[in-house]
Amino acid sequence: MADDRGFPRCLKCDVGLLLPLSDYGRGGASIRYKAWVCSSPDCGFNIRIDNGEITFGRAIGQSAK
Repeated sequence: MADDRGFPRCLKCDVGLLLPLSDYGRGGASIRYKAWVCSSPDCGFNIRIDNGEITFGRAIGQSAK
């Protein structure tokens, strides 16, 4: 199920929406939709692509960069 903007509902909590995040690679090229995170702060579900591997559920925190 999705909201009226097309974002999918989080399947873990069924409260938040999964929002796409983009980033930049080592060479400066943009990486669209590198991660998807739940909009509900109480949930914290996320799914990411790191070096070609899909990971999910890792703790989210602020980067030191």
